[in-house]
Amino acid sequence: MEHVTEGTWESLPVPLHPLVLRALLELGFPYMTPVQSATIPLFMKNKDVAAEAVTGSGKTLAFVIPILEILLRREEKLKKSQILWIGGRNPGEDVERFKEQGGNIIVATPGRLEDMFRRKAEGLDLAGCVKSLDVLVLDEADRLLDMGFEASINTILELLPKQRRTGLFSATQTQEVENLVRAGLRNPVRISVKEKGVAASSTQKTPSRLENYYMVCKADEKFNQLVHFLRNHKQEKHLVFFSTCACVEYYGKALEALVRSVKIMCIHGKMKYKRNKIFMEFRQLQSGILVCTDVMARGVDIPEVNWVLQYDPPSSASAFVHRCGRTARIGHGGSALVFLLPMEESYINFLAINQKCPLQEMKPQRNTVDLLPKLKSSALADRAMFEKGMKAFVSYVQAYAKHECNLIFRLKDLDFASLARGFALLKMPRMPELRGKQFPDFVPVDMNTDTIPFKDKIREKQRQKRLEQQKEKTENEGKRKFIKNKAWSKQKAKKEKKKKMNEKRKRVEGSDIEDEDMEELLNDTRLLKKFKKGKITEEEFEKGLLTSGKRKIKTDLGIPDLEDDC
Repeated sequence: MEHVTEGTWESLPVPLHPLVLRALLELGFPYMTPVQSATIPLFMKNKDVAAEAVTGSGKTLAFVIPILEILLRREEKLKKSQILWIGGRNPGEDVERFKEQGGNIIVATPGRLEDMFRRKAEGLDLAGCVKSLDVLVLDEADRLLDMGFEASINTILELLPKQRRTGLFSATQTQEVENLVRAGLRNPVRISVKEKGVAASSTQKTPSRLENYYMVCKADEKFNQLVHFLRNHKQEKHLVFFSTCACVEYYGKALEALVRSVKIMCIHGKMKYKRNKIFMEFRQLQSGILVCTDVMARGVDIPEVNWVLQYDPPSSASAFVHRCGRTARIGHGGSALVFLLPMEESYINFLAINQKCPLQEMKPQRNTVDLLPKLKSSALADRAMFEKGMKAFVSYVQAYAKHECNLIFRLKDLDFASLARGFALLKMPRMPELRGKQFPDFVPVDMNTDTIPFKDKIREKQRQKRLEQQKEKTENEGKRKFIKNKAWSKQKAKKEKKKKMNEKRKRVEGSDIEDEDMEELLNDTRLLKKFKKGKITEEEFEKGLLTSGKRKIKTDLGIPDLEDDC
């Protein structure tokens, strides 16, 4: 592979269209990054490209520019529409829009794109439409495979024309990515771009300008350390990562109350319609805090992020790299800090070996203010906060149990008491993971937490109504249970009768009873089974018995009078 250096867009062997060049300069990109200068000429010469470069190195423009150049060089008039196919949108509307307007560029998740290929019944022959496909791009290829899209991608590849150019872009190189390169690309040119100052033999996956730190502290000290850090960096821009949506909801509210004079925003995967608005607003901020899940770990570019704080380590090692990659982008400096429990300290060596991501220690601050009593008070004052805390704790434990690196993140080694104190819980939640465990180091509040009201009066009114309905339902069930229990003493008698009947049947089966009598007995038994299963009424049952001339069998088989059960 030839060595490539950065340069101006004008230095490319294939000149760019004046409109593209003007847009790049207006957007503030006068120079190319190495991955762009390596990839763009190859893509424009109909070569398949498999590019690996660290997060924040400019991979997106490396394929967007060739796509625009190809479209602008086409003789046919461009369609007005660029298509976006993702989950959470109405697929029927997407089909109609595509049929009416068509499109030149389709941006899609693999699952939704595969689904659109199957909508022939709705008049969409997508397989026919893509016969003229020029370019396929698989961006964030390693992440697509991590998310379980391999089967969908293979299905899509089979439906696309073979005569196309394909670009595969990834921050990490895995065996799964290599298998995808072999399946989807034809004689690809492989590009692996290293940053200046990084040895050619190095495989470090985070930007060299990124300063990576870790802090080891107990579960009930972690929140105080986080707040202390944020209070001392108010004029900067931060991303704070949590493991679950519920943790974002809870700790986002907590930080809003405890870190004043700073814009704090929350974003997670369940905010399907708010996400884009929140993201765009945060991009424009000069300083602020975005509390988020891994929905923000990849494929997003936020200007001038100073710190990426990982309150919870991510569920996979590759996600760690991508979280860190939200700062120190395209030549800028940046820092990242991950909080670890004492039992998780071996994760540092694991990252250094597995992800080529060295970390340096940041010592916990001494004499930080204990803010957990304030969090407890907020839970006592508002049921919404109390419930958010309980949900956050449960979701954290469940996520921890599924961690990819379970030799380090071992659920059975978690100090649940310290963890519950760190979440400022008022009591331990009921959940399977805690069943049979005792927590002498955790002291629940001495009160009935059902009495904690919502601050929101409408919500509290609705809750009281539900409680009243539940009370009535419980009382009614109790009455029915009491009535049923009155007849419980008769169950023993029923069992005794049934036992005698079984013994009688065994004796009959072993005797010389006439075939006709045996047939009658079998018929009566069948009737009994139907009656017990509710397939026939008592009247039909008795009629059947009378027909067979065996009225007495009702008593022998232990059928109670229905009046006795009332």
